[in-house]
Amino acid sequence: MVRRKASSPSRREFLRRGAVAGAAVAAPMIIPSSALGLDGTVPPSERIRVGGIGIGRRGEYDLGCFLQQPDVQFVAVCDVKEHRRTQVKGLIDAHHGTTACATYRDFRELLDRDDIDAVLIATGPNWHGLMAMLAAQAGKDVYCEKPCTKNIAETLVHRDTMRRCGTVFQAGTQRRNLPHFAFACELARTGRLGQLSRVYAHPAGMKAMTSGWLPEESAPDAQIDDWDMYLGPAAWRPFNARTLADGFNFEKGGGLVGGGVLEWGSHCVDLCQWAVNDRPPPVEYAPPRDGQLVCRYDDGVELVFREQGWIPLGSCPVRFEGSAGWVEAGDSGKLVLSSPELLAGRKVEEIGGYPATFHVRDFLDCVKTRGQPKGNAEAACNAHLACHAANIAIFLGRPVRLDIETYSFLDDEAANRLRSEARREPWHA
Repeated sequence: MVRRKASSPSRREFLRRGAVAGAAVAAPMIIPSSALGLDGTVPPSERIRVGGIGIGRRGEYDLGCFLQQPDVQFVAVCDVKEHRRTQVKGLIDAHHGTTACATYRDFRELLDRDDIDAVLIATGPNWHGLMAMLAAQAGKDVYCEKPCTKNIAETLVHRDTMRRCGTVFQAGTQRRNLPHFAFACELARTGRLGQLSRVYAHPAGMKAMTSGWLPEESAPDAQIDDWDMYLGPAAWRPFNARTLADGFNFEKGGGLVGGGVLEWGSHCVDLCQWAVNDRPPPVEYAPPRDGQLVCRYDDGVELVFREQGWIPLGSCPVRFEGSAGWVEAGDSGKLVLSSPELLAGRKVEEIGGYPATFHVRDFLDCVKTRGQPKGNAEAACNAHLACHAANIAIFLGRPVRLDIETYSFLDDEAANRLRSEARREPWHA
């Protein structure tokens, strides 16, 4: 399926035209107020029709954020687990007061529907990148949980696919839409901190290892739990219920797992990238030493992964330092500044607990306007490239240098082998 041309009427415009034409000839009838957008409801022609894929623990939270929005209509859900498909359908139908939510085991059937505007992808990370690209090629806008890609090569293709398809893409880096993090990044970006020297990210651990197998167990019927579809493009391994249940020791990127640099740490790195104006990633990466992993951008600014030494401001802390001051922020919703003068009389709203509601709203608004959301594909690409390269330095246990023209490692065959991995047949974008 190709994305519809800009000159073609959208589904909503078609519905509006049909409603006007029908009103001129139809006999009088009673129309529900919800169909007209009365009583605070949104008329069908203005609703964004969404399908959900892989709605597990995190996905169910995201689903709740979507359902809070009055202009969202969830029409379909897909999952490899039958019990989850049934459970999530029940949640959606109860919210909408219908029984209309369709269920699918194969996400391609959901993507084939031309009445779906956008998809929420909250599968395991082995699927994120490829599924988002297939959704874009099917003409859907995409809200995708992170990590968004498995390796450097997939990251670049992912970015290019979103560009080519004109997709509104939002990575699940919801802290970009929280006011205290946004203000901290603004201080760094606008020069209020002076000449920037270091940006700090919390990685939640710095280990990397290759994916492994758990002991083989008898696989259930695919209609109940589809193990083959769960693996998708990832390397085959025998069925194990623990892996299916919680993704134990499963791929987080580049065939490398563990450590949190790409998983939890990508939230913090994403904020650091925003603080340096979403530039290309660092060019130098050293392995961890004394609890820190130091990377350097081409202008000498350092990106530092640091496990200890944080002001107690909650999870996902970041710190930005410049010649004129510093700022630190975390998930408590609070900021600590080197000087109160940095506030310049502003009061920054404190919202703790990293809710995704604002991020989802940003995405939906951009679906309508065709603007770029805060966690767009370009921003996600640069942050993920930094995480993948840092993960490779951790795995190899030595420094690596990244050429940001080619996104390959300089004179480093071993590092370059970790830039990509083969996808299991028949999965490709």
